[in-house]
Amino acid sequence: MPTTITHEEQLILEKLVLIRHQLSRLKKDQKSYYREEDVVNLYDELCQLVARLHEVRELEQHDNDQYKNRVDDVLDDIYQLFSLFYMALGKNREVPATYVQLVTIKQNLDLLSDLDVFKLDDLEPYKTRLASLEQIVKNSKAAEDGIQTAQLNYICRRLRQCQRKLDELYRSVEEVSPELVPTRQALIELRKRLVKLSTQHHFSAVSLREVQKQLRDIDNQRVDGKFLAPDGSIPTGQAQVVGMLEQCFDEVHELLASSDSIAESLKPIADRLMEIKLQLEKLMLTHRWALRETDLWSYQVQLDEIDKMRKDGKFYDSQGEVPAGQTVIHFLLHRCYHIIYVLLSSSVPVAEPLIPIHNQLRTLRQCLLAVKKYGGSFSARDLYPYQMKLTSIDNQRVDGKFLDDEGNIPEGQGIIHSLLNECYDIIYELMASTQETK
Repeated sequence: MPTTITHEEQLILEKLVLIRHQLSRLKKDQKSYYREEDVVNLYDELCQLVARLHEVRELEQHDNDQYKNRVDDVLDDIYQLFSLFYMALGKNREVPATYVQLVTIKQNLDLLSDLDVFKLDDLEPYKTRLASLEQIVKNSKAAEDGIQTAQLNYICRRLRQCQRKLDELYRSVEEVSPELVPTRQALIELRKRLVKLSTQHHFSAVSLREVQKQLRDIDNQRVDGKFLAPDGSIPTGQAQVVGMLEQCFDEVHELLASSDSIAESLKPIADRLMEIKLQLEKLMLTHRWALRETDLWSYQVQLDEIDKMRKDGKFYDSQGEVPAGQTVIHFLLHRCYHIIYVLLSSSVPVAEPLIPIHNQLRTLRQCLLAVKKYGGSFSARDLYPYQMKLTSIDNQRVDGKFLDDEGNIPEGQGIIHSLLNECYDIIYELMASTQETK
């Protein structure tokens, strides 16, 4: 990465840092809902700066996807924050909301590549999500002026990086001939077992011996060091499959040699990742009621700090050696990134002021569906509490809209109305069934 930046970019950087400070202040305000006007106005300022940066980069001939300096680091932080703000506002289907999802997809794909424990099925969700995000970008109604085009180009750069990495992973799987696919999949499952064992405080040597035996069974299938096809030919993909086999053997030996699979120099990182993982797993359970998308920013920053400690995909100690426990650290890092990706992917396009109503309707819908499914003897009187709750929610509308405290119309009206109507439909259906049984 270039250590110096031009005077023109320095001026842009100073303004970007100011925007980042303003976003940080907004994020820390936990007492009130985010105001759409505040976020959008700041985003407009960002678009102006990105357009200027694009002009400067073109003049400097630094407008390729790989060029990166301090300005890009700050810009990356800002775009991620804006993405989280837009999602908190329920603007999930607008272009700014796509950026942080693209970042987490790229992080997950990079770690899948490092761990080398993926099958085609593991890549499909990322392929689908990328296609969905790409469609949002394509459908953007932004005016084709220099300002909007520049910010779209910046986001498209992230999109291209993700697509290239995904294509690379697909190619690595497709390079393995069909004859070797079962062997590769068996090695993937064994490697996952090793990762799971290595994350346990106490693991049985017997379990490791079982894995080792299965690895030897696979190794014994080779003839003169090669895996052969039924017709005796040498199928393609030898290097990848043999490499996975040797990697599994190395990890078994490492675990057998030590009752503690994580070196002392890596334990602080492992402990930190374990704590982040536990906190994120709690959010997985409570996110529908407690998560504010911008809350994920602190976890993202911590994970990025740890990720940047790697060199060529490895963590090194102070002596420049590669300590034991790399697989465990990579697994924990990937798990944390994956949870963030899942939380972002499951975010509903409903603004914060409407989240309580959305959650109440979801819960009410689940209760009504349970009554409908399990049936039993119930009367119209039994349905009365559900009707009362639904009516109390419906009465909050003003001219058919749910408003926030300032009288604005937040994002997510369509989803809320759809849930409301579905609950009414279920109640009417249940009421009709009680009359038929009389």
